[in-house]
Amino acid sequence: MVFVSYQIDRALKRLGADLKAARRRRRIKTQTMAERLGITRVTLARLEDGIPTVGMGVYAAAIHALDADKLKVLENLFADDRLGQALVDQALPKRIRGGAKT
Repeated sequence: MVFVSYQIDRALKRLGADLKAARRRRRIKTQTMAERLGITRVTLARLEDGIPTVGMGVYAAAIHALDADKLKVLENLFADDRLGQALVDQALPKRIRGGAKT
């Protein structure tokens, strides 16, 4: 069993429920969806339940199968990494000293 925080558990359950709802709105049967993703119906059920041991690639494949444009959101999650940029900027030297003159 994998331990995940409450926030992660809640996010995965929401993602799974949203994927299930999107599949059902499109009237795609579980067997058909599982075949498209190359997984079993049991794994699809676990994905739709938001089980954290389902691989990220399976979630990405499900997103792509239902709406390829939504996969771009996943691709660009950290494109605008403000925290990372702030940490890099913080580590920059305060001043730059000139080299020795020759």
